[in-house]
Amino acid sequence: MKLLYLDTFSGISGDMMLGLLVDLGVDLNAIKAELAHLPVSGYQLEQRNEKRHGIGGTRIEVLCDDSQPARTWTDIDTMLADSLLSDPVRSMARRIFRRLGDAEAHVHKVALDDVHFHEVGAVDAIVDIVGSAIGLHLLGVKMICCTPLPLSSGMIRGSHGAMPLPAPATLQILHGHPVRDAGSDRELVTPTGAAIATEIAEFGAMPDITIERIGYGVGGWELDDRPNLLRGIIGEKPATEGFERDSVTVIETHLDDSSPEWLGSLLDRLLTDGALDAAFAPLQMKQNRPGTRLTVVTQPQDAERLAQTILRESSAIGVRMYENRRLKLRREPATVQTDFGEAAVKLIYEGEKLLRITPEHASCRKLAKATGRPLPEVYRVVTTIANHRFGLEN
Repeated sequence: MKLLYLDTFSGISGDMMLGLLVDLGVDLNAIKAELAHLPVSGYQLEQRNEKRHGIGGTRIEVLCDDSQPARTWTDIDTMLADSLLSDPVRSMARRIFRRLGDAEAHVHKVALDDVHFHEVGAVDAIVDIVGSAIGLHLLGVKMICCTPLPLSSGMIRGSHGAMPLPAPATLQILHGHPVRDAGSDRELVTPTGAAIATEIAEFGAMPDITIERIGYGVGGWELDDRPNLLRGIIGEKPATEGFERDSVTVIETHLDDSSPEWLGSLLDRLLTDGALDAAFAPLQMKQNRPGTRLTVVTQPQDAERLAQTILRESSAIGVRMYENRRLKLRREPATVQTDFGEAAVKLIYEGEKLLRITPEHASCRKLAKATGRPLPEVYRVVTTIANHRFGLEN
């Protein structure tokens, strides 16, 4: 399995992440072409080869015009939702911005819809976050791991005046994640960098891999005590057996007085905001009242945020959260061409052995609607063609 390891010995920021992705081989022009799908102008992406303490890497700088419109979190989220970006890129970018928006709302004690990104800063964040989502999609790694982030101390000056390091939004984003003392008075981890790292990566020690590529994203600081670089290592994680393991958080609550309309919208919201799975099950509750069990499976770093969504958007007054281990088969996306059109499928592996192929429901449903053919027929055709293409015929 292809893995990207983020070595954050000198922190992480949005521009460092972009620089790293380009240094690892992603074409900056391909990122620019995708960014052109957004109604954002007045900026340029500049690429340079630079060194820090003699180590060379790629510096990506977002150069913005001073005249930019004011943008709220809602403006940006709506723009992303309505964009022509690919589904994986759009979804990742929205989740990262949601982390950033939630943190800013918490720090400033305002509603999420009222979070305001300062004019130039908004463009910078949009380009860094969406560009990183595009670059990661193009890089095609299956897993991302990250070292605990190094937090600094001291004071910096922002748009609201002097503030402590780590910046309050950065600290809020990193709630529940491992960090370490950086021993520095410079801002090494920015809110944007923290939001990207916590959304895309699992935190921990470097796993066993066979190293294939190494890249460096260059930051803007010239530091005496360390090179201001974000190092990325791409490698192949050996398959010691046919199954993958990870840990997730399960969130549960029992409901007997929530409107079905609320619950349907809540399920959509949870899945959009990053839940790995969410489902309802019927219950018989106290006083013989019929009720509903809501079960949500999520990455541990997302658990508190999703639990807050449940408490705000349902009648629940409490939730249970517990850690679970998972044993998984490896999945890879693919497409096949049929007489109905292109269809998306999942390839399911045990180690390197292809066990089965599953058509993607949304893709088949779209083809059935476009052609007027029954959905079961579309499923059968897609399955047959996929099995033949990938050599899974009996």
